[in-house]
Amino acid sequence: MPVSRTTGVDRRLFLASLLGAAAGVAGLSGCAESSAATGDKGASTAPLAAKVPAGTSLKIASYQGAQQLQLKLAKLPELPFAVSSWLNIGAGPDVINAFRAKSLDVANNAGIPPIQAHYQGFDAKIVAINITRKPNYVFATKPGSDIESVDDFRGKKLAFSQGQAQGVVLLRALKKAGLKYDDVKLVPLTSNQFLTALQSGQVDIAPLGNTQSPAYLKQYGPKGARIITTDVVDLLSLLWAPASVLNDKAKAAAVAAYIPQWAKGLVWSYENPDVWNEEFYVKTQNLTIDQAQSITALANKPLFPPSWAEAIKWEQETADLLAEGGFVKKFDVSSLFDHRFEGIAAKSVAAEYRS
Repeated sequence: MPVSRTTGVDRRLFLASLLGAAAGVAGLSGCAESSAATGDKGASTAPLAAKVPAGTSLKIASYQGAQQLQLKLAKLPELPFAVSSWLNIGAGPDVINAFRAKSLDVANNAGIPPIQAHYQGFDAKIVAINITRKPNYVFATKPGSDIESVDDFRGKKLAFSQGQAQGVVLLRALKKAGLKYDDVKLVPLTSNQFLTALQSGQVDIAPLGNTQSPAYLKQYGPKGARIITTDVVDLLSLLWAPASVLNDKAKAAAVAAYIPQWAKGLVWSYENPDVWNEEFYVKTQNLTIDQAQSITALANKPLFPPSWAEAIKWEQETADLLAEGGFVKKFDVSSLFDHRFEGIAAKSVAAEYRS
């Protein structure tokens, strides 16, 4: 999928708007060389400690408060370490900046943010995998649009976040439809700007999560907005952490202890949709019960693979797709996985939740 100089997106604009100020102008020049030089040297191979040392703490991302609410509602055992802060942070670029600032130790994201971090020269590793088999995203049109399928994206303005799951879902959908990057106009935005961009007509199409689409349709469906569904999935939901955190024996042990709780919390919310709808979507997200039920009806069954082979293959395909568009330099994604943690999540759940 070659990219010409007339493609609908300026790569320099993406670097300026999406990589974030923390990367720094100097760090962006030759960032592939930087990541190659620093991306792997800090990876620890030391065995994980069997017990979390006293006094250990972690700063954990909990977007919209979902993670700690799951742990609370599932009535899981108390974590063997202190959580010094639960950060309401979810977008990949924001997580990377928080990692850089050392204000965050572990986060839950899709597969693309670790690729973006590597491209920036920041050393972070994947420590847990949840496989997603059903689409988590749909494509929403602006109000009054006549777009009805991905084939109609040709010549349209598409909201695109290079460093987030929504971005790779869009790229995969374009590729499957046989559309090249030059056939569309990619508008660089982050996912928290998508709704405003749709409402204002800045873009014709934006990928929205299944949790966002019901409210958007309720408000703008009467004005001609619609939802376009595809079978494109973003396979990976993962936990990851900076190498500096994982090279700290105490913190690495705490991360290992957190992984089973994370996995069990996801299983609990999947098995108890009625409670989760009321306690999370209705009480904290101000959705109606009907909207909540429409979201959980699309929920993916959590699947924690004992082996990461499929995840690594998928991550490599994603990185290669980004490299084809000139968004990152081609590299071997196996360096992104810390195999000391492989299988921890799978061992903590029932057999039906192991892919």
